[in-house]
Amino acid sequence: MDERRAHPGASWWSAVLAVLWKDLLLESRTREIVTPIVVFSLLVIVIFSFVLDPNPRMVEAVAPGALWVAFTFAGMLGLNRTFALEKERGGMEGLLLSPVGRDALYAGKMLGAFLFMLLVEAIMLPAFSVVFNLPLLEPGLWLTIGLATFGFATVGAAFSAMAVNTRAREILLPVLFFPVAAPVIIAAAEATRAIYAGDAFADYGNWIGLIAAFDVIFAVVAAATFEFIVSE
Repeated sequence: MDERRAHPGASWWSAVLAVLWKDLLLESRTREIVTPIVVFSLLVIVIFSFVLDPNPRMVEAVAPGALWVAFTFAGMLGLNRTFALEKERGGMEGLLLSPVGRDALYAGKMLGAFLFMLLVEAIMLPAFSVVFNLPLLEPGLWLTIGLATFGFATVGAAFSAMAVNTRAREILLPVLFFPVAAPVIIAAAEATRAIYAGDAFADYGNWIGLIAAFDVIFAVVAAATFEFIVSE
């Protein structure tokens, strides 16, 4: 007991990692989130490849938007299941009864959603690069994707917990999510366009800074208000 009191941060991180490990273990056994999202995402990329003119200028102008449309809708499918599985299997009550802070529960679920989305994006990007003949190994692109995906997860995990107790959660979550996450989607698409255009980091650094600021603000706000969200 004295050791836990002396290191409260260790106890908090243990709770976060326990929630995260539970989600990863459940997904590894059921594959209820990643598999359908990957199939949906690849289908979106294939459809865009047929719709877009193969002209290189057209691809360079439209491909970043197509990429983030695919990422966003794929992410919505995953975020919608973040707490839905807990609700359907009675795990939500167990999580809320566990003797850990609500911010630790939020952090664990948010990191799980973040990792699931990153996995899907890592599978999508090579296919996207091949279909649209665009470079894949761009450090700025991976930085943009990582920061924007974290922003999706911070907002999506909170709204998923808010919508899970409603009958129309599949409709309510996008209604709540898109207006709030719009700055991240726009900034990520603009940064991606600049990267594929060969612009210097100084030309799109402001978009990266906007995404990073969004991540910090909403991670703090969501963690601080999560207790009120799940108690409603």
